[in-house]
Amino acid sequence: MTDGLVRVSASAPLARAEELRALALDLAPGGFEETETADALVVSLYVTEDAVAGLLIAFPGADATPVQPGWEDGWRAFHRPVRAGGLWIGPPWEQPDPGELAVVIDPGRAFGTGAHPTTRLCIELLETSERGSLLDVGCGSGVLSIAAARLGFEPIRAVDNDPIAVETTVANAAVNGVALDAAVVDGESGELPRADVAVANVLLGPVEKILARLETRFAITSGYLTGDLPAAPGWRHLERAELEGWAADRFRADR
Repeated sequence: MTDGLVRVSASAPLARAEELRALALDLAPGGFEETETADALVVSLYVTEDAVAGLLIAFPGADATPVQPGWEDGWRAFHRPVRAGGLWIGPPWEQPDPGELAVVIDPGRAFGTGAHPTTRLCIELLETSERGSLLDVGCGSGVLSIAAARLGFEPIRAVDNDPIAVETTVANAAVNGVALDAAVVDGESGELPRADVAVANVLLGPVEKILARLETRFAITSGYLTGDLPAAPGWRHLERAELEGWAADRFRADR
């Protein structure tokens, strides 16, 4: 075992996939692994031993398997490049095609490889947005901030309530040669900088609280399923994008 880490896996028929994703998202907001077979969705959460009992109650019939040494290298096999908004997004051990605009992301201990549907949806909406200054609330690994820079947004501010996420964002920005300011700020309670566009790829509840506090012209939000739509007083809903059961929305300030 590695530091007592356990992989808890649960499955559900595809007809109940959104219910399973929603439960996994509530229990593991930092991220989880999902795979799809011909007739089922499987989600896997990596947790410490003391969290296993609670997950087995939440996911009746789930499997719990100790993580073996070398799991870090095995994880790399799942971190594959994707393309969104005209950008190649991938890890440092992969290479883009010649001439592609690249966003190189090593998530380290922060959430956000670029492969998750919500990240790709946000990048697609950023690609069709009017350029200007950008605020990334809940920046995680910095993938959206760096993608925005590649798309021509500037200046860029990135905030997260997790110091590790801020450190990871700064490191990934340096690898990509991107200039940005990153700071530890709680998007639900801290002071948020003004910007032309804000992006928040977090959970539904935090998205709603962040929208109520933003001073931006436009906002792009995600981190929730297609059955959800953020309550957004003071904002006009302009557009929705969906991918693999997840959703992202574009809003314009209406106040």
